[in-house]
Amino acid sequence: VQLQASGGGLVQAGGSLRLSCAASGRSFSTYTVGWFRQAPGKEREFVSAITWTGGKTYYTDSVKGRFTISRGNAKNTVYLQMNSLKPGDTAIYHCARDPRSMYAACLVDKDAGEYDYWGQGTLVTVSS
Repeated sequence: VQLQASGGGLVQAGGSLRLSCAASGRSFSTYTVGWFRQAPGKEREFVSAITWTGGKTYYTDSVKGRFTISRGNAKNTVYLQMNSLKPGDTAIYHCARDPRSMYAACLVDKDAGEYDYWGQGTLVTVSS
């Protein structure tokens, strides 16, 4: 199973994009889903995560107040609304599942190494 991320593109600084992460089945809907990004020459970093109910959300400090993570009603899609984008947000964005988080009420991991079901990601480019 892979999670399919989409919605990336080229946008000017200050603009917005909405990323989507889709998969099928209970292997996705009952787990925490995280968004990560990897810029050229840099390590993959945690961006945001949402628990299976959508009741708890988490953000890295650099995106707080600008990005919003949410889940669709059927919990099979996770969105990342990105506003006030900056050139430093340029990266390939991936979504992934935390396999240790089934029915978890709180975030279990921020370490990308603990997540699975990685897809190809979607490229976000923010021009200055």
